[in-house]
Amino acid sequence: MPDIVIPRDLLPADGRFGCGPSKIRPAQLEALAGRGAAILGTSHRQAPVKNLVGSVRAGLAELFRVPEGYEIILGDGGSTAFWDAAAFGLIEKRAQNLVSGEFGGKFAAAAAAPWLEAPDVRKAEPGTRASAEAVEGVDVYAWPHNETSTGVASPVVRVAGDAGALTVIDGTSAAGGIDFDAAQADVYYFAPQKNLGSDGGLWFALVSPAAIERIERVAASGRYIPEFLSLKNALDNSRLNQTLNTPALATLLLLDDQVSWINGNGGLAWADARTHESSAALYDWAELSAVATPFVADPDDRSPVVVTVDFNENIDAAAIAKTLRANGIVDTEPYRKLGRNQLRIATFVSIDPADVRQLIRSIEYVIVNS
Repeated sequence: MPDIVIPRDLLPADGRFGCGPSKIRPAQLEALAGRGAAILGTSHRQAPVKNLVGSVRAGLAELFRVPEGYEIILGDGGSTAFWDAAAFGLIEKRAQNLVSGEFGGKFAAAAAAPWLEAPDVRKAEPGTRASAEAVEGVDVYAWPHNETSTGVASPVVRVAGDAGALTVIDGTSAAGGIDFDAAQADVYYFAPQKNLGSDGGLWFALVSPAAIERIERVAASGRYIPEFLSLKNALDNSRLNQTLNTPALATLLLLDDQVSWINGNGGLAWADARTHESSAALYDWAELSAVATPFVADPDDRSPVVVTVDFNENIDAAAIAKTLRANGIVDTEPYRKLGRNQLRIATFVSIDPADVRQLIRSIEYVIVNS
């Protein structure tokens, strides 16, 4: 099957469909080369870099239509670091963690830290989503807005639990591609290497006044918190448009251009419409196909930014992905731990819906000619 040559008129103009790191637009690279010449290799404590951080924070605040009193904070280390930071500085006693795939499970593991009570973990079968339930004594309710491993999307809706309980949402593969009401979350955190078309190494979080109060109170409680994982340090440094340690400046430059691009085209509503157009093309094709079906059975739970498609046993999805790669269409393989006969296709905002339609034609060509 890898020897199949897909006709050029069926190929997408850009063959990058990976779920992260994701496609970076050529205009971002041009902006990096232009602005970066004056910023890369300079001190992150000086005005040029601080102004860049300030621009990113302001752009994200505009993108998410931040409610009054909310702030954008950032720190080094990506979402993986944020899970540990939350265990140290955000969860007071106990979390409820919804697990609809790999990444929700990783936060649940971090929330099982020995100084906290065992988390209330609500685990769904792959391809379905778990639901939150108010439980006495839980002070953080946490789940991913979009589960990158399975293509399950969960709504951002505040949990009415104990007084002061926080709703904490992992937006890593949703941020910038799925519309939501920021007032429904106390913390919406993400790394920028998905819809936001940047690289890893940094985390960002939209935090409510209640979350800020929690961060400051836990920091003052006497609990041991490593300096690198201190959300209080991140809060204080972010207000100065800087990070505790040296940030990845190329990541910030790419992100700043991407956020400006999305905001300039109509913001989160525009991005949401674009990703829905792309993902609908794939879901509609799979629904009508004789050999494929959407992995996520409930249409209400299907992600608009990560599409997972199962194939019948007589079709070798791994061979399809290998053939696509040989023809310049890359990163359509499924999440490795799922072990399914499946393709996983990103429909992030940078990916042109026209390229998604060409991808479908290419897949069909490979199947017919196998």
